[in-house]
Amino acid sequence: MVDKKPPPKWDEEADVVVVGSGFAGLAAAIEAKEAASSVIILEKMRGFGGNSTISDGVVAAAGTQFQADSKIADTPQLMYDDMLKAGLGLNQPELVRTLTERSSETLQWTIDVLGVDYLDRIDQFGGHSVARCYTTHNRSGSAIVKKLLQKVKDLAMKVRTKVWLQNILLDSEGRVSGVFVRNGYDYPDAASGNAKYIKARKAVILATGGFANDIKLRISQDPRLTADIGSTNKHSTTGEALREAMRVGAMPVHLSWIQLGPWACPDEKGYGIGPDFASYIAFPYGIMVNPATGKRFVNELADRKTRADAILQIGQPGIAIADEEGIRASGHQIAHCLRKGVLQKFNRVRDIADHYRMPAHSLKITLERFSEYVDRALDKEFGKPILPNARPLRRPPYYSMRLWPKVHHTMGGVLIDSRARVLDLSLGPIKGFYAAGEVTGGIHGACRLGSCAIIDCLVFGRIAGKNAARQEAQS
Repeated sequence: MVDKKPPPKWDEEADVVVVGSGFAGLAAAIEAKEAASSVIILEKMRGFGGNSTISDGVVAAAGTQFQADSKIADTPQLMYDDMLKAGLGLNQPELVRTLTERSSETLQWTIDVLGVDYLDRIDQFGGHSVARCYTTHNRSGSAIVKKLLQKVKDLAMKVRTKVWLQNILLDSEGRVSGVFVRNGYDYPDAASGNAKYIKARKAVILATGGFANDIKLRISQDPRLTADIGSTNKHSTTGEALREAMRVGAMPVHLSWIQLGPWACPDEKGYGIGPDFASYIAFPYGIMVNPATGKRFVNELADRKTRADAILQIGQPGIAIADEEGIRASGHQIAHCLRKGVLQKFNRVRDIADHYRMPAHSLKITLERFSEYVDRALDKEFGKPILPNARPLRRPPYYSMRLWPKVHHTMGGVLIDSRARVLDLSLGPIKGFYAAGEVTGGIHGACRLGSCAIIDCLVFGRIAGKNAARQEAQS
């Protein structure tokens, strides 16, 4: 039963209340403030940014000037097609269209307005038809979060930490009127902090992220994802705000589509550093083999779901292998992976085989066969795109690591429209309620393409902020 009674007394009020301080929440707050609305930003943890700070900082954008200068032919339509293909056609077309068509201008906004620095390169990630992925200078989402926080400060706003959203409040007409929070919250103690009612004269924007570490919730949607399956997310990535949104009538969508990261390493906790080698070097320029056979078993540049499912299918960690040429072509460093022991170095193919207990003769054939594919720029087995600067895998030393999927992204959440309005069970907008980022669903369908999360958060965060500020204020 949804409680539509107003609180006994509002302790504070603002035009717009933003819940969450990651990419989506901060972008929303900035746009709402620049549209002349007063804004309160709430964050349940003691630090800023949530999962955004530990992301790899890669932003996908189509039809950019950078691509044109590099003679890369790309369009929002091609990116749209790639996203729907990876999402198995389950994506909400209107939302994908909005994301792709606004991707280039939003990337430029991060540069011109926020001052974000990117590496002087454009990468092609799995599932993308062309190179359209831009990496921050420090290869981390923290580079964007810091610039967002600086802009928030410049606009005379601040993020209030240790404030937990307990309830979304509705008025007698079903409009979102504000939030009930625990101020001074000490995660994960739900009883900590002091009760506080905050009125949102115009709107509440939900930007609380996904639920990758909410074990009970993810098991309810996919029983395979028990506590034994690791996660790349921060431990605080839980779904209480999502459940609260559903309690007040938000339409849930795609909750059972939970993405596993195929580049994760079982030899380290959390996101780790192994994905640096797998994503930027081994998958684009090397191979992944089944240690039981020494053979490849999937297109290493397929979408994440395809690769993760393939690894789970063989029943043991896959082995990613690349050489010095691949490292050189990638432009990335591996010293940190070697120091941590996640990555291994070998001077002979037999040494790789002995280390992972795989048939050496079969592995030699696999390496030679793939090298021939590189020579001919055509992968006859799995259709992997052979990048222009790829080189054959014929010269040691070789580098390798184990790969086993971890829960990475929850594609499901509340359903929104292209204006970032949260939709109810009748598919109409809930007045005064907006959402953006991973707490929403429907954009990525069955599988999110790598580098499409940050652009999703930024595009729809900005849209939510602008439209929330235009909402008619309550008296």
